[in-house]
Amino acid sequence: MIIAEKVSDVKAAVRQWKQAGESVGLVPTMGYLHEGHASLIRRAREENDRVVVSDFVNPTQFAPNEDLEAYPRDFEADCRLCEQLGADLVFHPEPKEMYPEGFHTGVSVDVLSKELCGKSRPIHFGGVCTVVTKLFHIAEADRAYFGQKDAQQLAIVQRMVRDLNYNIEIIGCPIIREEDGLAKSSRNTYLNPEERKAALVLHRSLELGREKMEAGERDAKVLLDAISSEIEKEPLARIDYVQIVDWNELQPVEQLAGKVLCAMAVYIGKVRLIDNFIFEA
Repeated sequence: MIIAEKVSDVKAAVRQWKQAGESVGLVPTMGYLHEGHASLIRRAREENDRVVVSDFVNPTQFAPNEDLEAYPRDFEADCRLCEQLGADLVFHPEPKEMYPEGFHTGVSVDVLSKELCGKSRPIHFGGVCTVVTKLFHIAEADRAYFGQKDAQQLAIVQRMVRDLNYNIEIIGCPIIREEDGLAKSSRNTYLNPEERKAALVLHRSLELGREKMEAGERDAKVLLDAISSEIEKEPLARIDYVQIVDWNELQPVEQLAGKVLCAMAVYIGKVRLIDNFIFEA
């Protein structure tokens, strides 16, 4: 397995693979890999001749008051997992390699980035779109793999690729959960035992909403009130948002119709966690 810190080294490896007619799958990550990331790497391994995993905590998607410096990192463990799963290359650049002096270019997607996490993290998705654009070009990937846990990110990247005619296929992969239902996340490591137990309210409240949808409820306000009420029963939980939006534009709906996303961000203590499900009404 190749460990590359320079863009030029990734391009040199990819050039050889492409000359041999091999396909490339890309798994963009911010490191501290867990079973959710592993599921993406496995899928990429199944569907491509070569697999590139990026391991880069991207500073442009963090606001000044967010947890960039505290974000968990364990590059050696990441490399062991990537090698075990059959990745061909891990790209681990320094920020200055991705954003050299004089860097002034950005990519953003309007409308889809305004709701959900975009309200409280207004610069976040511009940073995401810019870094994944760079990674797509650096790795010359045929396919890129994203988890549904970050559903808004998945929808925005899919729209960016469609709108700008990128020559890459975006593959969305299911949320990977702990046995008790908590969505796997690098931020789960911030939770103390009491908070970890309290965090189960996210999945529990979403399942309540799903059950009501499956029983025929289509009024978004009724559903959101039920979900929010369940979260508010947990003393350690503080809601950032709970929304139901249409999948295509990520705009709030009053009545469920077609494909919708039910998504939330909830603070458990000081830790902000997200979760969601997609429903076909």
